[in-house]
Amino acid sequence: MTDLSKITNIEDLRVIAQRRVPRMFYDYADSGAWTEGTYRANEEDFQKIKLRQRVAVNMEGRSTRTTMVGEEVAMPVAIAPTGLTGMQHADGEILGARAARAFGIPFTLSTMSICSLEDVAEATGRHPFWFQLYVMRDREFIEQLIERAKAANVSALQLTLDLQILGQRHKDIKNGLTAPPKPTLRNLMDLATKPRWCIGMLGTKRRTFGNIAGHAKGVKDLSSLSSWTAEQFDPTLSWADVEWIKKIWGGKLILKGVMDVEDARLAASSGADALIVSNHGGRQLDGAPSSIAALPAIAEAVGREIEVWMDGGVRSGQDVLKARALGARGVLIGRSFLYGLGAFGEAGVTRALQIIQKELDVTMAFCGRTQIDEVDSSILLPGTF
Repeated sequence: MTDLSKITNIEDLRVIAQRRVPRMFYDYADSGAWTEGTYRANEEDFQKIKLRQRVAVNMEGRSTRTTMVGEEVAMPVAIAPTGLTGMQHADGEILGARAARAFGIPFTLSTMSICSLEDVAEATGRHPFWFQLYVMRDREFIEQLIERAKAANVSALQLTLDLQILGQRHKDIKNGLTAPPKPTLRNLMDLATKPRWCIGMLGTKRRTFGNIAGHAKGVKDLSSLSSWTAEQFDPTLSWADVEWIKKIWGGKLILKGVMDVEDARLAASSGADALIVSNHGGRQLDGAPSSIAALPAIAEAVGREIEVWMDGGVRSGQDVLKARALGARGVLIGRSFLYGLGAFGEAGVTRALQIIQKELDVTMAFCGRTQIDEVDSSILLPGTF
């Protein structure tokens, strides 16, 4: 049994996840669109930002606690919505939600999850969690999905704005991505080297898109589900749809996928509670700037009107601190969470969160701050951001 105390950074978890998760699902999580230039920039641009080290400062009484859309959080981090999470590890969404609840941060369930809204609500004792919504052509299905989210005790809705059409992800095309994987010779050979994953999957009935199969009209099996998702993402999504969703949801609304100041102003005027500066992990428009590069201008433009968060490339507590210094009230983690899940299940998610919080706490102290809400751009070295 692995001693998780020896796992000291997110990269350790990534390496183990790559060994344990079937190739098509690992590649689905750890890849970007086209040349993957934006995907790489999300991480690389964080490294260019340098911190000011301060000395002879009282470092006692440190706290990373703050709030995100009015909810108290142990650190300014939430788990991002990630599709097919239950294919990284059996019942992955349930395990992630449990780990997040125990740690004291929000968990976001994706529309394209394997475990359903009802699965997660039941498994977590109906503890509040967040839900991410894609807008489909079938508006009746969307209304039903929102009602199911209300019934599941979802406390905030994340509306994704940047996936009206799907970015071209070469690895997914080459791997023939499906959930569950088709029994091809290539897949069977890969699965033969992943016994831990296979045993887990044999022990669960959740192997396809739980929020859709059995709920959307005409979706009964894998082939119809695949054709439905290809046809249903709505390219006509507009700000009028945002207003419609806000009205029928009636609760806290977060807009995900904003990368432009003009769009940020529209988001702020929409009445949403928060926006997420996000390029979808570099999985949509390859050639777009990194999320951390886009953050400062957006935070400056609308940060006094709406909570500004970011995601993309966050692999450490130092990244969280840098994002906070550049105007983000919080960040979301996707891949860092998935690496922990794929490596060790629920315990791996907990370890990822522990690593990030420890790095955040220690780095904050070295920068002369004891409270996360005191962090601003003065902790950064001028000329590096």
